[in-house]
Amino acid sequence: MTATDSTFVPYALIETAIGWIGIAWSERGLTRLQLPARDREATGRRLLSTIQDRAVESAEMPAPVAAAVDLLRRYGEGEPVDFSGVPVDLDGVDGFRRAVYEAARRLGFGETTTYGGLAEEAGYSGRAQDTGKALGQNPVPIVVPCHRILAAGNRIGGFSAPGGAVAKERLLMMEGVRVGPPPPAQQSFAF
Repeated sequence: MTATDSTFVPYALIETAIGWIGIAWSERGLTRLQLPARDREATGRRLLSTIQDRAVESAEMPAPVAAAVDLLRRYGEGEPVDFSGVPVDLDGVDGFRRAVYEAARRLGFGETTTYGGLAEEAGYSGRAQDTGKALGQNPVPIVVPCHRILAAGNRIGGFSAPGGAVAKERLLMMEGVRVGPPPPAQQSFAF
């Protein structure tokens, strides 16, 4: 069987400045993105656990996937890149999650919102908790920038990728976003 056989899922592990990232794709776009784990092998194991025994490693990538890889590498170097044009294949994802992911994709580099704000933007006002759960199931983080969604009060909130909230905070810092309460206001003037 080959990577183009429709019963198999082509994947690749790519080295970036932030670590090894795993990607899988279909003819329609990216289907999975695995954020860096401890090393190449750990990232590969995590990715393969999501695509099971149908996976086949592929050095050949369609042009849109190769372009996504280039963007991921540039992002890892700290370059402000726009992933909104990267095709994703969300086959099997319900309408609510699709709306949440599409709304998240409209956030640019260094932009954040809250779970409640994203729910409203997606057309589901009042469903902040459900939005958080949907983001926890995000199959293509960074491309669907779930790390840009914060809890109320500018708190970091959860993150289901390896490294949890620490990884989320690092991605945000790469984008120039400071999370947490603002520094204390000046108490008095020294003159």
